Amino acid sequence: MDFDVIIIGAGPAGLTAALYCGRANLKTLILESTGAGGQLNYTFEVDNYPGFFGKGAELAEKMRAQALKFGGVFSSEKVLEIKLLQGNIKSVKTRKNEYRAKAVIIATGASPRLLGADGEDRLKGMGVSYCATCDGAFFKDKTVLVAGGGNTAFQDALYLSKFCKAVYLVHRRDSFRASASLVEKVKNNPKIIIKTNETVEKIQGENAVKSVVLKHTLSSRISVLDTSAVFVAAGRLPNSALVKDILRLDKDGYIVTDENMRTSASGIYAVGDVRTTPLRQIITAAADGAVAANDIAMNNN
Repeated sequence: MDFDVIIIGAGPAGLTAALYCGRANLKTLILESTGAGGQLNYTFEVDNYPGFFGKGAELAEKMRAQALKFGGVFSSEKVLEIKLLQGNIKSVKTRKNEYRAKAVIIATGASPRLLGADGEDRLKGMGVSYCATCDGAFFKDKTVLVAGGGNTAFQDALYLSKFCKAVYLVHRRDSFRASASLVEKVKNNPKIIIKTNETVEKIQGENAVKSVVLKHTLSSRISVLDTSAVFVAAGRLPNSALVKDILRLDKDGYIVTDENMRTSASGIYAVGDVRTTPLRQIITAAADGAVAANDIAMNNN
């Protein structure tokens, strides 16, 4: 047995799980292929995590340091395979190594669907956001844009309209995937301007978003729209491919868990954005990690 617990992913959920496992004297390995922090590293400022206000990368480093303090072992490796062995043991294979543990925590998160617009990557965290509830408050009394046509886009537009001066909702078609009730609410909101048959071709600005270039999908007409932020609501993709053959997933590919973060396979847990959950925030991801680690500690023998 190499470890008591192996955590795959080092975002807020994985790092919190590592902290709680360490405090329970569980020998814990954290595997992360892209560095600790996950989506936190792309969050310019955090103001909705109690007791902290600052850059996301700063919070990520504090979480990592705390996990290290309590004995967490970090290794930068990409996990290729998880196997269920006899005796309730799990094998986790990377390109270079094979580790074994009684418990595995999947904390691989979810990735936002990108617009593919010019300037999107460069201005990420400087006005380009994939989470309205995370970053919306930074744009109080400003004009912002939401790109998308599903429930999330319409919910984001309604949320942002509470404190933004104006909200443009841009969608590439003239029909929406959002529910009829949400569409009706948005249409009746005087602060929200719907622009259909438009795509965001380019996001402009030096150190912050200043405007976008829109292209009409039918006429190919080009226009420029001033905005302080672009909230991309094109959906998210759970990073669950690693376990699709061994765990139960919902229709969208998220891992199904119970209230203790247990999955359909004994000894495997899922936490944070990769699991089915009604809210994906730093605080809920951290809570998931604590719950999973506590359940493992209570049942470790």
